[in-house]
Order: sequence, then C-alpha cells, then structure tokens
Amino acid sequence: MSGDVQPADPHFRELGGGLLAMNEQRRWLREDDELLEMTAYHEAGHALMAFHVGARVRSMSLSPDADGRKERYAEVAVEWPRERFATREYQVKAIQVALAGPAAEMHHRGEPFHPGFVSEWAADWQAAWEATECLAHEPAQRIRLLEHWTSYVYQWLDRTEHWAALAAIVDHLLAHEHVEGSEIDDLVGPWLG
Repeated sequence: MSGDVQPADPHFRELGGGLLAMNEQRRWLREDDELLEMTAYHEAGHALMAFHVGARVRSMSLSPDADGRKERYAEVAVEWPRERFATREYQVKAIQVALAGPAAEMHHRGEPFHPGFVSEWAADWQAAWEATECLAHEPAQRIRLLEHWTSYVYQWLDRTEHWAALAAIVDHLLAHEHVEGSEIDDLVGPWLG
C-alpha cells in the first residue's frame, strides 16, 4: 500500500472565508434498495462524524442522475471553519470524517474491511491519506495512523447513541433524498446534543 492511490473525485474545495467543503461524489448502479440504503449509511457516517468533530454539514443528497439511468449520485458537503482548528487538529478531524463513511458501511454490513482495499472507498481513503501528510512522513506510519483512526471511528459508531443518531440521518435521507444541514443538526441533537 502506498500513497499512489488516485482520488476518484475532488474531496475539498474552497468556499471562501476560510471554509472548506468536502464533497463526496459517488455514482452507484441502483440494482436494488439495499445498495441505496448502503449509500445512505455511508454518507450519513461522514455527516455524523462531521457534526461530532465540530464541522458543519451544509447538505447531503441522494438524487437520480439527470438522464434517468439507474445510477445514483450521493454528496455530502462539509464546511470546515478552519479558524477554529489548529492544522494538526484539523488534519485528525478530516481523517475521521473521511473514514466515517466506510466505517458506517462496514458496521451496517457487519463486515470489517480495510478501507484502503475497497475500490468504492478510494476517494475516502485518498482524502484521509492526504490529511496524514503533516502527521507522518513514512508511508508505513501513515497507513498505521489511518488504520488506528479507522478502528477508532468504527468503535465510536458502535456506541448505541451514535448508531441511533446515524440511523436517524439515514432514515431521513432515504425518505427525502436531500437533507439540509439544519435538519441534520435537529436529527442528531437528541443523541449527541
């Protein structure tokens, strides 16, 4: 395993005012509702962890592709108020958010995979890998760091109140296909507030 994994899509973009947005863009063949549900769990993992670490979710969505094919597009836009976090603190939080999607999916499936080896999670792994740059220089150290945070996030999601908050986001996202950040705040507040 090395840092040569190429991102499948852009992870972050400047919003102005010191804010960064994490965009998780995915296309899924919608063969059944199980795949859509798995996508919702994945995206909800990113959103819940962003809320937990002090970032803000602007919105998240599952919406049909414009041309009507059976593909899905999923996105979570996370705002990072960079002035609130020191660089190293921000890097750790960005790692946690990036790995929370795969960890939520692993937890929901009951199958612990290594997020660096699942092609659908390449963008998540790449975002987390890039965030380790100022934390560790050797590839082996970076991999150990990412494995540590994957385990941490997976165990964090295993707590009853955290999984209940994630399930609330999933249910709302599946019902509406688009969720605004204020709705996410309201959904997770009773569990994490």
